Amino acid sequence: MSKQRQDLKTIFDSAILAVSPNHAVENHLYIKGSSLVCGKKHYNLKEISNIYILGAGKGAAPMVVALEKLLGTRITEGVVCVKYAHSLPTTKVHIAEASHPVPDENGVKATAKMLELAENAGEKDLVICLITGGASALTPAFVQNVSLADVQTLTNDLLACGASIHEINSIRKHISRFSGGTLAVTAVPAQVLSLIVSDVIGDDLSIIASGPTSPDPSSYACACKILEQYRFAVPSSINEHLHKGMRGEVKETAKENNPLFARVQNKLIATNAQALMAAQKKAEALGYKVNMAPTMEGEAQNIAKMLIDSARKLKGQTPVCLIAGGETTVTLKGDGLGGRNQEMALTASLELKRDETIHCLFAGTDGTDGPTDAAGGFSCPKTLEQMVKQNIDGSQYLAHNDAYHFLKHTASLLKTGPTLTNVMDIAIILID
Repeated sequence: MSKQRQDLKTIFDSAILAVSPNHAVENHLYIKGSSLVCGKKHYNLKEISNIYILGAGKGAAPMVVALEKLLGTRITEGVVCVKYAHSLPTTKVHIAEASHPVPDENGVKATAKMLELAENAGEKDLVICLITGGASALTPAFVQNVSLADVQTLTNDLLACGASIHEINSIRKHISRFSGGTLAVTAVPAQVLSLIVSDVIGDDLSIIASGPTSPDPSSYACACKILEQYRFAVPSSINEHLHKGMRGEVKETAKENNPLFARVQNKLIATNAQALMAAQKKAEALGYKVNMAPTMEGEAQNIAKMLIDSARKLKGQTPVCLIAGGETTVTLKGDGLGGRNQEMALTASLELKRDETIHCLFAGTDGTDGPTDAAGGFSCPKTLEQMVKQNIDGSQYLAHNDAYHFLKHTASLLKTGPTLTNVMDIAIILID
């Protein structure tokens, strides 16, 4: 591995460490005397009968481990759902595994158990919710007449057409018995403490994991408008339910004026901004002058081209590191394999010239990019060298959305395995 690739990996690893969910829990939750303290809120443990742990997401397992270390036998029971291969050993809390980004039957079963615990929680109980990216797909609890197969079809179509996570979650909330503040409303009159790791631009609590413990500003009308915009065939059960809601025949999701939210504390404990700050600090320690790029949002190919253009403008005598965070989208036109970060790495490789000393890494902080075993990919002189050596036409791979195999053939995939966190994506570009 070249020095530049090693530097890219070192900077990325520092960013991941900074948003480790177990460290985030330890930094925001502690016991003082007989109180459990989170921010300015004190929970008197002597007055609490039961503590239930509920949650979901790619980074939920290490949060459970941290909570069990802190609370021990004070925990009564708990259920948390994570993506396959993202579990950790626990003692009091059961960790279930399910499919992401398309939900499956294991997620249905785990969510049903969580809702049962929430419904049984009483006024003297404390429900601690652990919410990280991926929780929306991992907590499938649907309204009447909407089936798992219907939601699987809808999810695949939304992902394929390039819908943003904000749009997808607006729809999910209106066919769910878990999202859009519903989990919190179900758990009250118990006190609810929600520890949240953000995987969305702007850290909007109502969007992260479809906001299971947060008021929902969106509406049935919003969901219908989004689906009309993308013009694909929506399963009839979902279409019928959403239009009933728009006509006022179905109750809306929980809103900010609901008095039950007085019993709920939502605490943001890790964000993409924290990861970027750690990346900046490590890059400076390695001798780079750091420039921060605007938030990445929009079509992956377009963002990659913009970042390469920005990198060229930063060329000078001092080595520079350009860093960006956010989340792009990919509109599928082919049947290849890849993810938004791999798509950016492939696009950047087509933009770079062989004599340019620019080295890039595009990666997801969760360690999985799209339906692949890679976190993302590199784009650098070595990538271009392999393209020429093997006579690879990168534009054909891009036309088929097949970035994974392009990066595999050019020895440019980044594989980290599950990082057990999720704060969107990071782009790191080194300019000599």
